[in-house]
Amino acid sequence: MWRKFLILSVVLVISIFSFAAVKNPDTVIVATIGEADTLDPHFAYDTASGEVLFNTYDCLIQYKGESIKEFEPRISTAVPSVENGLIKDDGKTYVFPIRKGVKFHNGNDLTPEDVEYSFERGILFDPAGGPMWMIIEALFGEYTWEDVVMNHVKLRTGKDMAYSDLFAENGEPKPEYAKYLMEAYRDILDPAIEVEGDNVVFHLVRPFAPILYILAQGSSWSSILDKETCIEKGLWDGKADTWWKYHDLPKEESPLYAFENGSGPFKLVEWNREQQKVILERFDDYWNGPAKIKRAIIWGIDEFSTRKAMLEKGDVDVCYVPAQYLSQVEGMPGVTVKKGLPTVSITSLHFNWTVAEGSEYIGSGKLDGNGVPRDFFTDINVRKAFVHAFNYDAFIEDVLNGMGERVPSDLPTGFLGYNPDLPLYKFDLKAAKAALQQAWNGEVWTKGFKMSLLYNTGNEARQTAAEMLKYYIESLNPKFKIEVQGVQWPNYLSAYKRGLLPAFIIGWLADYPDPHNFIFTYYHSQGVYGGPQGEAYKEWARENLDALIEQAVQEIDPAKRQALYEEIQKIAIENYIGMPLYQPLAIRVQRDWLKGWYRNPMRPGEDFYAYWKEE
Repeated sequence: MWRKFLILSVVLVISIFSFAAVKNPDTVIVATIGEADTLDPHFAYDTASGEVLFNTYDCLIQYKGESIKEFEPRISTAVPSVENGLIKDDGKTYVFPIRKGVKFHNGNDLTPEDVEYSFERGILFDPAGGPMWMIIEALFGEYTWEDVVMNHVKLRTGKDMAYSDLFAENGEPKPEYAKYLMEAYRDILDPAIEVEGDNVVFHLVRPFAPILYILAQGSSWSSILDKETCIEKGLWDGKADTWWKYHDLPKEESPLYAFENGSGPFKLVEWNREQQKVILERFDDYWNGPAKIKRAIIWGIDEFSTRKAMLEKGDVDVCYVPAQYLSQVEGMPGVTVKKGLPTVSITSLHFNWTVAEGSEYIGSGKLDGNGVPRDFFTDINVRKAFVHAFNYDAFIEDVLNGMGERVPSDLPTGFLGYNPDLPLYKFDLKAAKAALQQAWNGEVWTKGFKMSLLYNTGNEARQTAAEMLKYYIESLNPKFKIEVQGVQWPNYLSAYKRGLLPAFIIGWLADYPDPHNFIFTYYHSQGVYGGPQGEAYKEWARENLDALIEQAVQEIDPAKRQALYEEIQKIAIENYIGMPLYQPLAIRVQRDWLKGWYRNPMRPGEDFYAYWKEE
């Protein structure tokens, strides 16, 4: 008897010890930097927002495990293919059978009508600088809903006019144009996404192979909304004669800005803006069964020393560690470090050729030694000087601890169109000096300039990149002044989208694994970074790059696509369109007790549904 008691006691002690060793066993806490920009899936276009939406909403399909080329069903019960008959009409029709028994977080049933509404609302909303261009391009061959509308108006009236010309000063449509606005919905959008029984059917104007990538889980813009709740909250009411009232609203005016009612495995409990903390709770009625953990916390802690201390104590399970601090966590007891993980991302510095009026980041706004003119970077010599005044190799080696690769342009290695033989920009202060001496007919050199370069606080790699550029530019001439400023991520994002920054450091994580997603984004006049690069850049791109980019995405022959993308990159390199700083190699730092993590570079952050904790 005493032996059984002893054995049971030992087992009990071991069990208690093991349980006590795992802190917060039902909760996964992530220590990161910054915070979400918005919780509106059709506005969100950053990884911080995407991580929250990934875990709270569902999409039609998802990537299969670690693959970025294979899919599996989610809200759709099948992945469309030619073989299963769900891709028809030579690639112009996609059929998605909608799963039954799916609940939204408020208990409402998910129906095919919710799916149709979700995509129609997103397209009609189409906020400037947002992600909806991908779905609009796939369906209609245009890049904004306004383009679709205005092409229809031009077809009906013969007039070539601006979207704003359709409306009176009170924001209501002018009587002569109201019917065309309603027709745009009834005749173009509504037939493009239809409910047929238990299916939702997408009708494309022409084949567009990347569409499944665009719709796959990881892309918040394809999230399924609850139509009933959205209308109750004040989103588009589903009518043809009101949609323009809900088009391109400011971020904070969206009823979904800080609210969610998805059907994903977790639901939002709190978004604390002051603490940069998002708290998620398990949704027990999730259609695929409840998650193993009860709670997930995404916490923006900008100071690395604080994040490190919390990791060491076991107070966080996953920790964002900049490459320059990697040595401080390697060998830490109870911590797993994985490094050199491939990414589908590029970090670059790009120039704004026409800074928006009212910018506080260009000083006097004149070339008088106390500022720069709004079109400062239209001079190729200015861009050339900045490109050559950066020590790329030293940055990767010393700041990133080797956790990055150099690329010739804004296209990652391994993508169609990539060619390692394209020229890399060199760190060359003599060339930078010569270019600045020629810039603006020599006035830059004689008068000097002053401008601000921003980074998002907590992103020490971007901070160091900005400071390195400042150091080398200022070393060329004491009249050159660059002020490096750190701001919170939402403020940085807002300033860059509004075109207020003379230059901006920005990363691009692939929306889908095709070269079009990078080449269009960075170089096309209507790409996501086209607007922030200013009107002068957009005009230049329309003349030099747009036609080539559009030709490349429609080309079927891979060899011909390769040649077209190489030609586009050569033009961009020769004209110093931007500075590809590095393609990052990812680092993963987590406590040993966290289980279930898998690597998929298309995922915006953590997949909490896959996790559990144990020794």
